[in-house]
Amino acid sequence: MSIALILLPDFAMILLGVLLMRFTKWGDEFWAGLEKLVYFILFPTLLFYSTARTPMDFISAGKMLQVSMAGLLCAIALAWLAKRLFRAGPMMFESGVQTAFRFNSYIALALAYRLGGNEGTSLMALIMAFAIPICNVAAVHALVHRGGGLLKELARNPLLIATVSGLLFNVAGLHLPEVVEITMSRIGNASIALGLMLVGAGLRLGGLHEGKGLAAYLILVKLVAYPAMALLLAQWTGLTGLQLQIVVMYAALPTAASAYVLAARLGGNGPFVAFLVSAGTVLSALTLPVWLLATR
Repeated sequence: MSIALILLPDFAMILLGVLLMRFTKWGDEFWAGLEKLVYFILFPTLLFYSTARTPMDFISAGKMLQVSMAGLLCAIALAWLAKRLFRAGPMMFESGVQTAFRFNSYIALALAYRLGGNEGTSLMALIMAFAIPICNVAAVHALVHRGGGLLKELARNPLLIATVSGLLFNVAGLHLPEVVEITMSRIGNASIALGLMLVGAGLRLGGLHEGKGLAAYLILVKLVAYPAMALLLAQWTGLTGLQLQIVVMYAALPTAASAYVLAARLGGNGPFVAFLVSAGTVLSALTLPVWLLATR
């Protein structure tokens, strides 16, 4: 499948979200309710369905997970280097650093499915199961320098719960009834389309008045340095095929909008994070094709 066929449909859905937000008057309550539906119901269903029914070679996937987590730790280290390189306003570094290593789950699962169907989704879900706790710990630590409530937050994260539950279901050798499979499959398809539209609806490109050097550095780490390190590590360890593509694509993903939510909730610089998330998402339309081509 060509890179254009992989990426264009999903970025078209993001553009549709931008247009719907701009030209409709559905209000913030509509989009907030839709976000809750996708995050708490539809996406967890997709994750459970994919991980529960797809045969997995956990020994083979172990190398993929090692490469993914090594790349993530390198990205976190590069992000923290910005604290010494740039002088930023109050709570700018603390709020923005997370955008150099957190990832957008909606785009992740949509592209993983385009790359490898249910197998691609399952591989991405495996990475997410390990990456979500690490990313959350690093992001919260930067903002508050303490872990209070973090374990509780992870324990009720619906994406993490769904992935772990699906893996346990798979390992136990259980099987979903056909009617349940069909229902979950349809819910999963809906979650991908709605999730991508929500990405577009949440884009905010205005409001960057200071910290431009820091912003450029963090975006470069996320979209250039991080995937480059992941590609080198993957090639060095001998990853090939779909696993190579998933590892590099995961590293090249733009940041999740939840980074803004976390910064705002913990007293950080919300507008700065909103710009980083939005700018990174727009620029990823140019960088993602390059990294996917590099895995061919």
